[in-house]
Amino acid sequence: MRIGYMNCNSEKETLERFRPLTRYLSQQLGVDFEVVPVDTQDFPERFAAGEFEFTHTNSLVYLILHEEDQLQLLATEKRGRYGTHTSGSIISRKGSGIRTLADLKDKRMVFGPQLAPSGFLAQYDLLLRAGIDPETDIAYYAIPSGSFKHEKVVYGVYFGKFDVGAAPSLDLELMVGDGKIQADDFNIIAESPIIPYCTFGARKDLDPQLVEKFRQTLVQLTQDATVEFEGENLKVLASAWVDGYETLADSDYDLLREMARRANMPPYQKF
Repeated sequence: MRIGYMNCNSEKETLERFRPLTRYLSQQLGVDFEVVPVDTQDFPERFAAGEFEFTHTNSLVYLILHEEDQLQLLATEKRGRYGTHTSGSIISRKGSGIRTLADLKDKRMVFGPQLAPSGFLAQYDLLLRAGIDPETDIAYYAIPSGSFKHEKVVYGVYFGKFDVGAAPSLDLELMVGDGKIQADDFNIIAESPIIPYCTFGARKDLDPQLVEKFRQTLVQLTQDATVEFEGENLKVLASAWVDGYETLADSDYDLLREMARRANMPPYQKF
């Protein structure tokens, strides 16, 4: 069976992070699982085509697959200070004079990928709720191409290419922790409400016992769980860069649904 993993920063990083976890799932469930890296924008089409049975995506792609193909919610990833949740921040360079949402009018802004809940949608919604239409009130906005888009947003603001940026709060936290940036290099102009983080799902027609065993295996993972992979004994959660998994209710994603509806974004867009 196949697990489609959404590429966040790059396919290489996706494989490195999730192949040990997938090996662990294969051993625990007695199923030969295959890792299938999938670009974010291709996920709905490839899932609908039946290319994989289980999914690991951001929370917005989960909503799309749940709405369009009745994807089952399994478990939500825990990482960073908000655990199973995350938020989106709007940042400016310290000393720029841009400190409030009102200061964003007629400025240049860089967003993360359009299907990124904490790198595009949350910030787009923040602007709309502040009475700022990104399509008319901002001088220019862009979405970077290539890999590591969220880091490119942060560096784009740091080096002055853009006045403000839409950065996931978790990515800021991680970049500070890795020494890539300093927290006092930026103003946090606004931060969104917290929304669910990355999510595992399953096709609606799978064996319910297999689906439940998959979910239980994820949520019962501890920091001490290990797996033999390519000649090494690896800690499963550490290899995947996560703190654990937790079962949420689909209703925990309702705030994200409200954001998507206000922003006229999938799966609720009206043309």
